[in-house]
This record gives sequence, C-alpha cells and structure tokens, in this order.
Amino acid sequence: MTPTMTENDRKNILFLRGIIKRFYIGQPNELQILNGINLDVSEGEFVSIVGASGSGKTTLMNVIGLLDRPTFGKYIIDGVDIDRANDTELSYIRNQKIGFVFQTYNLVPKTNALKNVELPMLYAGVPRRERTERAEALLEMVGMSDRMKHMPEELSGGQKQRVAIARSLANNPAIILADEPTGALDSKTGRVVMDLFHRMNEESGKTILLITHSEELANETQRIVSISDGNITGQRPGSGQRIYHAPVHEHPAGQPILQPEEQPQPVGQPVMQPVGQPQPAGEEAMVCS
Repeated sequence: MTPTMTENDRKNILFLRGIIKRFYIGQPNELQILNGINLDVSEGEFVSIVGASGSGKTTLMNVIGLLDRPTFGKYIIDGVDIDRANDTELSYIRNQKIGFVFQTYNLVPKTNALKNVELPMLYAGVPRRERTERAEALLEMVGMSDRMKHMPEELSGGQKQRVAIARSLANNPAIILADEPTGALDSKTGRVVMDLFHRMNEESGKTILLITHSEELANETQRIVSISDGNITGQRPGSGQRIYHAPVHEHPAGQPILQPEEQPQPVGQPVMQPVGQPQPAGEEAMVCS
C-alpha cells in the first residue's frame, strides 16, 4: 500500500505572490484586472477557483498557464521562477509542466483523436512509437479506445472533452488546468468528465486546478478559492467528494474505465455541440499555445 502523503510532505507546485495584471498600460483606459493575488497549490491537491463572470478568474488562469505574463509579482511553477524565463523557455515549461483542458476542447479539427493526443509529445520530441503507445493508453484510460481514429467533428461534446483530458496528460505535467471543463456539456456528460478528474487525482495523485463559476462543482474539490473583482476573497475546504459516481465497466486488463455516456457516432456524421459561454467582459480570451 502506498503511504498517504501528509500536508507537510507536499511541495508547492504553484507559488504566486502579489500578482498584478494590467492592460493598456500608460493609456487613458488602463485597466487593472488582478490586484495582488497570493496563491499556493501543493502537489496532489485538487483545488478550485470559483467566481462570477468578470471576477478575474480567466485572467488569473492565463497567468498561471503562462499564456500571459503578470505585470508585477512573483510566480514560481514546480520550482521554476517565471521572471527569469524567456519566451522560448516559457513555451517549453508550458509544454512540459502544464496540461490544459478548455471549455471549448481546442482539438485540431482535421486531426483524429489519436493524433490530437500525440501532439504535445510531438512538440516535446518524443519518438513516434513511444508517443503513439502512450496516446493509445491515455485514450483507453478515458474510455475512448474505440474512437481513436475519429475526427473531432465525428465526436460528441463529452467525447471531445475526454480526448482533451487525455491530451492534457500526454507529457505527464506537474499540474492540470481545467477552465470551465463542463461548461459546454449537459449535466450527465459533465458528471463523467468530473469523475475523470477525481480519478486522475485519487489514483495518480495529479494536481488539478479547476476554474469554474459553479459552487456545486467547486465543492467537489478539496479546497475552494473564491475570487471577486480581481481579489481572492476567501478560501475554504471543499468536500473533496463526487456528487455521485458514473457507472464503470472493467477493462480487459482489469483497469476500471468510465462507461462512455454516448452511443458510438457513425464515422462522417458530425454531432451538434452546445454553444459555449461568452468570454467574461474585461478579460482577454484564452488561447492554446
């Protein structure tokens, strides 16, 4: 049996102190979105950042995900001081240390599920056979082994998000950043996605930071960080428990895999997707890099 990790044994994956983010600096319409954010996330934690539209949570995630630099403040991720990294080094850190899961999936349209999962490993220089074998294993883990050759347009929203979760694990990152991962999904499909995050945390010890406006989802995490008007307004324990468990079936090798929630889609038949939520006013759009 693996010994239980105590709080004192955990190292910091994220360390943010005094993070300020401003836009249009020096112009009459200069705008400050983040007002001195202090945040720590330890290895193996499942943490949520919860706030309403316009609260600053997407801007904060962009900073944490190295999609944007803070105007002022100290940010260290998995021991790397971001202040000292140039743009090339930031791209490497993003590829190696952070796995992204977006509300709108951000899969490459003309590339099948397997190749989408391989993509981060391709950028990292992983040999072809190794990256294909790992991508197949990850898709099997999320219950998508029978849809590896499907294009994104042939997948439902829940299936796309499971491919995106598999892709986020490709380079075994230090942390998974999930931005409203269930926001474009119905409640049943969203439940399957949340169960995957719980499994990643419970079975593999993955550090997960969930960005959400939903108090219900936030309560499933171990710690809830509230943000409003660019300030962290409070932190409290979450239940750390799933609302309920999705059905599972046994993989031939004995590994429990989530039962797919949709029927297989015929190849070549696109599936209509829910329209995503609009970007909060005052926050820049997140882009995948």
